[in-house]
Amino acid sequence: MKKWITMMALITVVATAGCANTSTSSNGNSNANANSGTNEQTDNASGNAGGGKAVEITFWGDWAGDGQKQFQTMVDAFNKSQDKIHVKYMLQQDLITKFLTAATSGGAPDVLLWDRWRTPLYAPKNVLHPIDDFMTQDGLNKDDFYGEALKELTNSDKLYGLPLTVDARALFYNKKLLNDAGVTQPPTTWDELEQAAIKTTKWNGSKLEVAGFSLGDNGLFNMYLQQAGGQMLTEDGKTNFNNEKGLAVLDFWNRMLNDDKVYKVGFEQGLGEGTDAFATGKVAMTYNGPWMLSTYKKYGKDLDFGVVPPPAGPNGDKGGVMGGFGLVIPEASKHQAEAWEFIKWWTANKDNALMWAKTSLNIPGYKPALDDPFFQDDPLYKPFLDTLEFAKVRPSHPGYSVMETEALIPNLELYQQKKQNAEDTLKKAQQRGDQQLADNEDVK
Repeated sequence: MKKWITMMALITVVATAGCANTSTSSNGNSNANANSGTNEQTDNASGNAGGGKAVEITFWGDWAGDGQKQFQTMVDAFNKSQDKIHVKYMLQQDLITKFLTAATSGGAPDVLLWDRWRTPLYAPKNVLHPIDDFMTQDGLNKDDFYGEALKELTNSDKLYGLPLTVDARALFYNKKLLNDAGVTQPPTTWDELEQAAIKTTKWNGSKLEVAGFSLGDNGLFNMYLQQAGGQMLTEDGKTNFNNEKGLAVLDFWNRMLNDDKVYKVGFEQGLGEGTDAFATGKVAMTYNGPWMLSTYKKYGKDLDFGVVPPPAGPNGDKGGVMGGFGLVIPEASKHQAEAWEFIKWWTANKDNALMWAKTSLNIPGYKPALDDPFFQDDPLYKPFLDTLEFAKVRPSHPGYSVMETEALIPNLELYQQKKQNAEDTLKKAQQRGDQQLADNEDVK
């Protein structure tokens, strides 16, 4: 997850989770910063109901605020479920830096919240413990988990953790704005998306009052590229967007921005801090994740919204990017077997995965839990579950995140600002991106 660095972050009424290479907040998606908090959660679970001394293990994460309470709920439930192991959640700011220091100097945690995209970057450093033997020992079926999420936790054919959450972007739409504009059905294709955006956009002279569609997140280029029939990297680890597929994405953006004028660069930022453009009716359609469902539901009748999977590209190709978190065991843990018992209890048990879902409103990585009415009877979850069936994780190349954030995104920003054309944008991103991939290919 998260966890997608954007040209303009959506300013929302609550802190939402964010991009894979940022710290995380209460809901755990991979795109915003964690709330501040203390360095250690007060432990109020006995964890030793049956007498005797339980093995104490530590669980490190960087979810603060509501996320910290959600984690503590699961920790307390585990501690009360048995008397052999006692888990203590410890909130850590700057989680990765502290973990890497502890991995070599002592004091490493036993369980670690893990933004899955980091696996190819850190697994080769031998700081994570593979769980393949544990999986075999307990007869866990990998098919019970999202395959793409397991793929993101795998390096050199070794599995390093189990998925805690899965997420993907889907299209949120304001039903009233679409109905008032005569759009009777939410869009399912790029063409329908463009036409609906044109009809719902409102200008007052030179002032944009309602944007038909948000184009404020160019970090979603990967998703659009899949919809155009492309992919970010070649099989041999080079960029793969400086081609007709990449041009199709930029041409689509250009039509929406400059011909149709359904959006204006900087529009959402200009609404002021704390203003959610979709929630306040300033944007008719936007891409967002399941972590926003609870927030938007709180608006009740003031925000009648729906969700559909991402519209398909010009040739019918579907595209989505799966993000999310996992739980891993550090190689330096002194209680790896006990850590595994906690991870297995949480992520590989239907009842406990469902308890986690109801506690955090995240989609768990354990697929059997999704058969519950909690998900099946809520029509707003279905578009995300449908999207997760075809969504792909980001490429596992260790230099991918650097390539995206330092080569691709800056050039996309220049393109949206009309400071360079599409051909130069993709060419420069390719040249810089291939160099970044080559420089970061070998993890040391």
